[in-house]
Amino acid sequence: MNWFKKDPLQIVIFQSYGTDTHFYMRGRALEDETINLEQKGLLGLFINSWKRFETDEIKHTELKISLPDKTVLKTITDDHGYFKIDVQLKNLNAMANDEGWLKIEASYNDVNIKRSIQNENRFPGELLIPCPKADFGVISDIDDTIIHTGVVSTLKWKVLLNSIFKNAASRIPLEGAADFYHKLHRGASGDNANPIFYVSHSPWNLYRYLEFFLKQNTFPKGPILLRSFKDIFKKKSGDQPQKHIEIVNILKTYPHLKFILIGDSGEHDADIYIAIAKAFPSQVAAIYLRSVSHKKKMQRVKLLFQDYNQIPVLLVESSDQAIKHAKHNGFIA
Repeated sequence: MNWFKKDPLQIVIFQSYGTDTHFYMRGRALEDETINLEQKGLLGLFINSWKRFETDEIKHTELKISLPDKTVLKTITDDHGYFKIDVQLKNLNAMANDEGWLKIEASYNDVNIKRSIQNENRFPGELLIPCPKADFGVISDIDDTIIHTGVVSTLKWKVLLNSIFKNAASRIPLEGAADFYHKLHRGASGDNANPIFYVSHSPWNLYRYLEFFLKQNTFPKGPILLRSFKDIFKKKSGDQPQKHIEIVNILKTYPHLKFILIGDSGEHDADIYIAIAKAFPSQVAAIYLRSVSHKKKMQRVKLLFQDYNQIPVLLVESSDQAIKHAKHNGFIA
């Protein structure tokens, strides 16, 4: 056995979003640690969690991003293996499918990187360009909004327990959430392709984990927007939460599209959403906040929205209640 054999290389492309003329793509180049998302057994799960955060990044390396029309974009990874392409192009809509997904392919530009040959140096990805028939978009939190995490537990111990010692296949979605999101995706006509964006405070290290969970539980496909693990402990006083920044970026990217914001009452979603609704009054169509089992947090959220009546706001007790409310407001059929 060769204990010093290096792992093959990979490029993880994070599903992102753009417009007909705006190409915006993020991802990461790193060694492939072959993490089994259906791993069982405490030791195996712990090792998987260690691999997610103890990554071997491919730094300062040039990558190529190839589009279906043969356009090739180049970028260089940073100190942590991350890369971002943010450029103006033309006619991207024409290359997307009916749901708005544009398929792209990433590769290492250096043909002498031998370890990439094992994967044929071709790594697929997708970019969402909302189609013109979208009535509105949906921006949703993940933790305790569609997946049980325990963010209101003492010292967040349940979050730690669930993230480390449960595989993505065994995580349980909130009852009826996937059905509600599909109804929103299809809209009032039942034939729309309303875009869904998933935004979380979780680090990019959990991207594949969360992507697998959403697919396993048949949620509509959509960009998953997380944050760099290195920035989690760098927040300065007065800085906007990363989730707030990501949502504002989405609204500014699609200034003519209204959005439904979905989150929970356990952490800071209520504060972020009401601030965004006040800053972008013409773009926020409604706010849905999942109720949590924490009396003080629920009281605080109720007081926050007590005198707010600019748009529909619902503290959600069940998905059936949310579906009924969305039908009443004409969002779904």
